[in-house]
Amino acid sequence: MTEQARSGRSLWGGHFEADPAPLMTQINASIGFDKRLYAQDIVGSMAHARMLAAVGILSPTDRDAILDGLERIRGEIERGEFVFTTELEDIHLNIESRLTDLVGEPGRRLHTARSRNDQVATDFKLWVRDAMDRADARLKELQRVLLGLARTHAATVMPGFTHLQAAQPVTFGHHLMAYVEMFGRDRSRFQDARRRLNESPLGAAALAGTSFPIDRAMTAADLGFDRPMANSIDAVSDRDFALDYLASAAIAAVHLSRLAEELVLWSTPQFGFVRMPEAFTSGSSIMPQKRNPDAAELVRGKSGRILGDLQALLVVLKGLPLAYSKDMQEDKEGVFDAADSLELSLAATAAMLDGITVFPERMKAAAGVGYTTATDLADWLVRVKGVPFREAHGIAARAVKLAESKGCGLEDLGRDELAGIDARIDAGVFEVLGVERSVASRRSFGGTAPERVLEAVAAAEARYL
Repeated sequence: MTEQARSGRSLWGGHFEADPAPLMTQINASIGFDKRLYAQDIVGSMAHARMLAAVGILSPTDRDAILDGLERIRGEIERGEFVFTTELEDIHLNIESRLTDLVGEPGRRLHTARSRNDQVATDFKLWVRDAMDRADARLKELQRVLLGLARTHAATVMPGFTHLQAAQPVTFGHHLMAYVEMFGRDRSRFQDARRRLNESPLGAAALAGTSFPIDRAMTAADLGFDRPMANSIDAVSDRDFALDYLASAAIAAVHLSRLAEELVLWSTPQFGFVRMPEAFTSGSSIMPQKRNPDAAELVRGKSGRILGDLQALLVVLKGLPLAYSKDMQEDKEGVFDAADSLELSLAATAAMLDGITVFPERMKAAAGVGYTTATDLADWLVRVKGVPFREAHGIAARAVKLAESKGCGLEDLGRDELAGIDARIDAGVFEVLGVERSVASRRSFGGTAPERVLEAVAAAEARYL
């Protein structure tokens, strides 16, 4: 253990006379979770070293020693050889201490013209930016699976629901395309958030900037940022990027939860629309017939965690004055948890859907239950006979009542029976009363007619894939 590691305050506590209390060390340390930032901390330090050398603050020899030392540390961490210590509090001091062990005096020069405040903001931004890119890639893969299913089932008739009551026939492909669009908006939220994020805090130092002649534009470009942040106080205070990530993740998780809920419902014997792949289900310890959709239920459940992570960070930040406060150390665990939960949920949902078995005949049979073509009867009266819609609505309602009394479907009523309800109804009405004829008639843009679904699939493939 280094001399610095033996004293947790040695890198910052020159005017302190006593060591931190053990409980202080415990509550203050973040290395248990922020070691996940090691790669970002190393690339940020490399960019800072290159800039310091470019403006003459570091010698080329010191720069090269620092860069070599940081690469060695990266290797140690990735091979599992690096010893993280709580006494050094966080990832920044752990790496800096090891760097000084390896290269000596140049390691002590690296922190010139920066603070842990701008350092951690930079590291965390880089990590969140990577997480946004990962989320976008996983959402894209989920869209790809959904689009494949939608193309296959563009004409597979199923009941469309409102209030979870059978409403009108739609196609399974059309239903799945709703999720393609939802996940497309999720991707746009992450992409928009990434654009807002992409300004560099590095060089803001503790909060006021620095008197050294640094080049913040150089480090920003080196790290892939569009520009440096314009205000040094904002640079170290800002956690909007974390909130943006969590808000985008929370909305995506809600969409995943809704889809998971439908998979749970559809896979019940009462619905029987789909069978979940065995690899994503479980049995019961007591009931041998059970096939539980556990993966879908867990996706549904993890949405609650992600929503909680967003709420937690909002509450942490809401009362903080500018600029940096130690409360902001609580920003990372929730983001890490949300990212892990979201990425796992996205991967599991795509895999579940990729292995799903669909039962079109069961869907079609259910599509006709509940007089789902009643609106087609009303629309036919308006379109063909010129009946005002409110009047047509009443006529269709009387037809439903008659069919209910006879225990049959609307399409099973005789022409004379329908004409008895309203003389304007003739044999032409039977062109719209079957569920397949119903979906085929919904040809408006964005509608459920199979040709429109195929058009939507092609358009979405061009837009999203």
